[in-house]
This record gives sequence, C-alpha cells and structure tokens, in this order.
Amino acid sequence: MADSPNCDLKSLSPLQLFEKVTEQGEKVRALKAGKAPKDEIDAAVRMLLSLKLSYKTTTGQDYQAGLPPKDLVLINNGTAKEEDEDLVDPWNVQTSNAKGVDYDKLIVRFGSSKIDTDLINRIERAIGQKPHHFLRRGIFFSHRDMDQVLDAYENKKPFYLYTGRGPSSQAMHVGHLIPFLFTKWLQEVFDVPLVIQLTDDEKYLWKDMTIEKAYEYARENAKDIIACGFDVNKTFIFSDLDYLGTSAGFYKNIVKVQKHVTFNQVKGIFGFTDSDCIGKISFPAIQAAPSFSSSFPQIFNGKDNIQCLIPCAIDQDPYFRMTRDVAPRIGHPKPALLHSVFFPALQGAQTKMSASDPNSSIFLTDTPKQIKTKINKHAFSGGRDTIEEHRKYGGNCEVDVSFMYLTFFLEDDDRLEQLKQAYTSGELLTGELKKVLIETMQPLVAAHQERRKQVTDEIVKQFMTPRKLAFEF
Repeated sequence: MADSPNCDLKSLSPLQLFEKVTEQGEKVRALKAGKAPKDEIDAAVRMLLSLKLSYKTTTGQDYQAGLPPKDLVLINNGTAKEEDEDLVDPWNVQTSNAKGVDYDKLIVRFGSSKIDTDLINRIERAIGQKPHHFLRRGIFFSHRDMDQVLDAYENKKPFYLYTGRGPSSQAMHVGHLIPFLFTKWLQEVFDVPLVIQLTDDEKYLWKDMTIEKAYEYARENAKDIIACGFDVNKTFIFSDLDYLGTSAGFYKNIVKVQKHVTFNQVKGIFGFTDSDCIGKISFPAIQAAPSFSSSFPQIFNGKDNIQCLIPCAIDQDPYFRMTRDVAPRIGHPKPALLHSVFFPALQGAQTKMSASDPNSSIFLTDTPKQIKTKINKHAFSGGRDTIEEHRKYGGNCEVDVSFMYLTFFLEDDDRLEQLKQAYTSGELLTGELKKVLIETMQPLVAAHQERRKQVTDEIVKQFMTPRKLAFEF
C-alpha cells in the first residue's frame, strides 16, 4: 500500500473519508495484534496519519473514533435537515449520528409514549414472568395505548396481535427477525391470535420487480417467519395479493379507510407527490385494514370490536397514526402499538442496511464462515486506533456495532453487562468482542436454517389458508 492516499480521496464525501480512516485504524490494530513486521506496521501507520490529515483538511474537524463528521442529511422532498433532526418515514431512515437515531426526540415528534419502568413492571405482573429482554433493554421503547391492552387483558377481554413484513428480497437478514421474535413472545405469554401481513403489493408498487416476483418473495419470507416457531393453530399469515381477493371483510375496511382519508392527508403523512402512482396513494388503507378484527371474519366470528396490538419498528408508525385517526369514525377501536428501535447496519448505526449490499448485515442464508468474515471485516468498531490507546481509554459501546448486535441477541443480562464493563475499561479488545458476537450469531443463524428446512410448501399453505384459529369469539 502507498504511504499516502491517492488523489481519488479528493472525490470522497466526508463520511466516506471517515470510514476510510476507521478501516485503516482497524488494519493498524490488526497488524500490531498479529505482530507483523515493523516496516509493514510503520507503513500502515503512515497511511493512517495521512488519511487523518486528509479528513481534517476536508472537514475542518479532527478525526474522532465513533463520531462521524457533522453533515447535512437530505430528506425526501430534496431539502436539507440538520443532523440532529433525523429522517424517519416508512421508506427512509437517515441519521448522521454514529449512536443512531435519537429516540427520545422521535417520541416527542411522533407523539407516542415512552415504555418506562412502571409499564414494564405492569407487564411483568400481568404475565407472571420476567419481561422479554427486548423490553428490559429498551429495544422496544415506545408505545401507544399499551395500558389499555393490559386493562383489557386483566379484565379477561380479548385482543389480538398484528405485524407484517414487506417482502423485498428472497433472503431476510437477522434484523428482520426482531419484530417476529418479540411478537412470538407476546403471543405465547398472552395466548392470543396473531395475523401477519405480507405486503407483496406494496413491494410491487415501490420496487422495480414483477408482481410474480413480489408474490414469490412473500412465500419465501413466510418460510423464514414460520421458522421462528409460530403455532399454526394460532397464527394466520397472508399475502395481500392473495387475501384481498378472497375476503369481503378485508376489502370493506380498506374502502372505509379510503373514504375517510383525503389526498392532502396522505401527501402530508407520507410525502406522496403528484408523480406517484395511484397505487401508492391507496396503499396505506391496505396496511391499516388488518388493525380491525372484522377484516378476519373467519377468526373473530364477524366481531368488529376486538382491539389490536401491533409490534413494529417505529418507522411504520405513520401508517398507524393515520389508522388511529380513522378508526373511531368507522366504528372500530384504535389499534395499540409497541415500537422498536432500528437494527443497525454492520457499517454503523448511521448507515443503511440494504438487500443489495450483502455486507450491510448478516443474512439468514449466511454460512458460519460468511458470518465470521462479515463481522471481522465490516462490523463498525468503537475501539481506539491502537491497542495502547484502547487499553488506556477503553472502547465506546454506544457506537460499536458488535456490542449493539449483542444487545439484541445475547439473552444473558449479566454476561452483556460484563462485556460492556470490560470493553469500556479497555480490558476487552475489539477483536475479542467481535469473537463473542461471532460465537453468538453462528449457532443462532444455523439453528434458524435447520428449522427453515423443515418448513415445506404444504406447511406454508396451512399458515396462509383463511380459517378459524384455536380461539372462541
């Protein structure tokens, strides 16, 4: 490698330069840890210093590990927003903060309520067991009317769960599992029906794919969802392209929502323009309809007054703010919601996961070797530039992707806290933290793959056939 960066660096954005410096810093640490020849280490250090100088020249800021450059973020109407104003809508999540989106600000902006200790304790009392670690660790952090759901449950009144998946690719990644793992836990502890919407129609409208491909992805994604362990007697999975044509109740609710939401309202909520196809403009009503029990007469015996609880990532909230506004006007209870944080890309919480970039996340089809390589090579580090600095100052868990992933998937609270203390103090190195993540993710993904192999087309058909579930209404 040359001792100084080439002229191509001049064309890089500040964020790209930041990532170059970070990558080179990790290379220096790896060379030192591997006791490489002195001249090779010296050359890598010179390159690191040169990159840091280019970064400072371009940005006017000194490079700081874990703190990307202050920059402007474009929002979907083409105007600029300051970095502390994160962009969050159903199709875009953008932030320039390495810690990720500021969820406290998002709660205020969206008008939801924080899931606090009192609510978590109330859930524990209601179910008689320790709450899921997603609740204990703030992964599900915000809600709408969860207290009403608990009121209903404590008074022996029924409710049901609704969540969904937009099938944009054949292979799902581990981040896609978060709402399903949590929903499965909710279904088991409350013993309630669950409906899962596969929005293949949405993906056809928004993506460059055929309607046949969107439907194929829906059925493939259904296999990954079923592999999470859902009970076929208590769960109905449906494709919009299938179910909309067979359920009069579902379509009637779509039309009711459509009548009560104006074009100006959907433009304001979703940012639609006059150039968007009419399918996009009408789609929010389709995502709203499963919030109403009368959309599933075969499950709820035609009853239209059973409340719905929706676990989802908070970027889906605009759909359900609209739904909650319409519900009383068409004679239905407002759906309640539980919102999760976003799952970070391997390259950092300020970057975006993409199905077209296999290195942006760990996919459910990855081999143990691919998982190891991705984590070692691409997982953004909160460590220092050198081992000496890391031992002295410690790592930053708030921006370290390996630690973030462990927060999601390592269930042992004591072990997680031990890792946090060791990494923050400098006792645990980045490579060692990555090793813990690799040892956590490899068996998790392998076990999912084994379960998925058992999901036949016939089992998918059972889950996706409209039918009565194991509940009386």
